[in-house]
Amino acid sequence: MSDEFVGEIRLFPYLRGAPRNWAVCNGQLLNIADYTQLFSLIGTTYGGNGSTNFALPNLNGRLPVGKGQLTGGSNYTLGQSGGVDEITL
Repeated sequence: MSDEFVGEIRLFPYLRGAPRNWAVCNGQLLNIADYTQLFSLIGTTYGGNGSTNFALPNLNGRLPVGKGQLTGGSNYTLGQSGGVDEITL
């Protein structure tokens, strides 16, 4: 892996867990004191109390979608969760 950036989300479909120095985006709470750089970038966008902890995004069963407007007129805001767990065809 090269050129990692603080706050970057990178998909690793072939691993069980995160590579060294990475964290799994499963909604876990992190201590602000331990991850001050990351907190300064994402704040409490994905949860946490903002004074002692903050949360990573929860991508369990989901995939990241960029912020912006879709063709149908609906908007995605930063940190918004969407989708359904199951669809019957």
